[in-house]
Amino acid sequence: MVQKQFSHVRTWIFDLDNTLYPPATSLFPQIEIKMTSYMMNTLGVSHAEASALRTTYWREHGTTLAGLMKLHGVQPYPYLEDVHDIDFTVLAPAPELRKAIETLPGRKIIFTNGTAPYAGDVLEARGLSGLFDATYGVEHANFEPKPKADAYARIIEQDGLDPTKAAMFEDDPRNLEVPHALGMKTVHVAPQDEITDRDYIHHHTDDLTGFLVRVQ
Repeated sequence: MVQKQFSHVRTWIFDLDNTLYPPATSLFPQIEIKMTSYMMNTLGVSHAEASALRTTYWREHGTTLAGLMKLHGVQPYPYLEDVHDIDFTVLAPAPELRKAIETLPGRKIIFTNGTAPYAGDVLEARGLSGLFDATYGVEHANFEPKPKADAYARIIEQDGLDPTKAAMFEDDPRNLEVPHALGMKTVHVAPQDEITDRDYIHHHTDDLTGFLVRVQ
């Protein structure tokens, strides 16, 4: 039973974007547009070049920001403030998800490659404010993003959690490899057509609320 596999978990770690809201929601596409525009203005490149670099940096460095910092010396805070200045009203409250998370035994935390203030805006729009014991953004990992091992090490140290008694929920499968190596239960949250068969992923679900109900 799924419930038995999670009976030891005392810390529940949730990614934010496309995990705590459906990926079909038109929220992250707004950020992608803002990132492309920022890169065009900062690097002096065309829309096509900026769009291609955005994807390349995400793939090779974990986030677009990480690539911009490493290769172009971009300062993180102005960039993050700009790209997170978006419309959060596209998000709908999720009372059933809130109930499912609220009743989980132990600590519930957010670990996102976005910032903690941005996460707060998302949680408020989803009706999930006040639900989590801690929210860790990329700033808490010294701007080292998932899937880098140092990012997880910094958050684990700050939170004091035991990774062998933790579970992580993520939409990006590559971000589950390190948690698996650390002894966490790993859950890939994604639509059925995005399921990928990787040995470091224990479970897949396209229904986070339903899955959380089953593990309790």
